[in-house]
Amino acid sequence: MSDLAATDGSARKRHALELFAGLPRHYERVGAALSFGQDPRWRRTMVAAVDARPGERVLDVATGTGLVARALVRRYGCTVVGLDQSAEMLARARAQMTRDPALEGRVTFVSGEAERLPFADGEFDHLTFTYLLRYVDDPGATLRELARVVRPGGRVASLEFGEPQSEPWHALWTIYTRFGLPALGRLVSSEWRETGSFLARSIPEFYARYPLDQLVDLWSAAGIGLVRVQPMSLGAGVVMWGSRDGGRTKAP
Repeated sequence: MSDLAATDGSARKRHALELFAGLPRHYERVGAALSFGQDPRWRRTMVAAVDARPGERVLDVATGTGLVARALVRRYGCTVVGLDQSAEMLARARAQMTRDPALEGRVTFVSGEAERLPFADGEFDHLTFTYLLRYVDDPGATLRELARVVRPGGRVASLEFGEPQSEPWHALWTIYTRFGLPALGRLVSSEWRETGSFLARSIPEFYARYPLDQLVDLWSAAGIGLVRVQPMSLGAGVVMWGSRDGGRTKAP
């Protein structure tokens, strides 16, 4: 890795940690509000794609406040390890757990990075990750690391913000992300204003570098086959899933 790349990687990592440090308290409510109630629906779709069985073990990467981890346990009766690099997010996730005794013993939260998972090969039956790839320097290498810890045949599922392609939705989406998100975020806190501004930049920049077809190729190269892509809410959200070491289908 060049010195420039290393510097950029350090800056990206610092920015992600700083960005999320002030968000946990209002993260779930504000995230739902800023997406006009769509974010919870997107998460439910991703959880449904996992198709886990009772007793199976799932790794939820970039778990944040544990929304997906809790949903997985409630839907499937599985056990979940939620991993995140933000200490503030993990503290909120653990606090949320105390509100539902039924989840006790089924969810464990650990600190870690998606690029260097502290787990053995094939340790988990399935894996989920949410809003992750825009924060890593090498999405392909990160996907390979995620796939490494999933057993053959296990499901890998993700949720990411998308970018509507058809007009007039793309124009409306651009106006909302550039102006609406920062303005509405400002009503909550300075951290949410910065988050809104960051999303307006990072989403189109990511898809300029990695169009959906190329993302499917990255999943396939990482050893994840039978890849499916489901645009949500006119393309504002994207749910993807596939099987570890499976075949491959083109994204619809």
